[in-house]
Amino acid sequence: MKKLALMLAVVASPAAAASGPFLSLENTNYVVLLSFLLFLAILVYFGVPGMLTSQLDKRAEGIKAELDEARALREEAQTLLASYERKQAEVQGQADRIVAHARDEAKIAAEEAKKDLAASIERRLAAAEGQIASAEDAAIREVRDTAAKVAVEAAREVVAKKLTATDGNKLIDEAIVEVGAKLH
Repeated sequence: MKKLALMLAVVASPAAAASGPFLSLENTNYVVLLSFLLFLAILVYFGVPGMLTSQLDKRAEGIKAELDEARALREEAQTLLASYERKQAEVQGQADRIVAHARDEAKIAAEEAKKDLAASIERRLAAAEGQIASAEDAAIREVRDTAAKVAVEAAREVVAKKLTATDGNKLIDEAIVEVGAKLH
């Protein structure tokens, strides 16, 4: 029905514009109409509309397949993106933990260095105090030795001036007796 109405509309329009009888081969509009209808009949006979629709269907199926593939690729890309974002978050968390651990270790190392430095200072102070005490002892011994030498020398000079030969022999004999008594 639709085809017939379409054909009548096509046929009626040239007839209204033509001058003279419409169904004559001398009417160019009629000849063009017949040629066009014959061309359409040949196209239908050889199945061109079916071929066109099959080509369009194939094209539509190809586009649909490409769209499905694009959707699948998009979903896969979103999955990969989510995976990489999770991995990036994990790596960021791990990096944060490493930095925090490094800071803690640095604080511990600084505290140990302070303790070691304090211990080293204490050892050096103790060593310096020991050296000072040793120097004091050496100075005291030197002063005593010098004082003893001076006293012995002074005593020798005093004894040498006041002591006679008989007094010296008497002192030697007494020292021998005393040493003999102490030894036995």
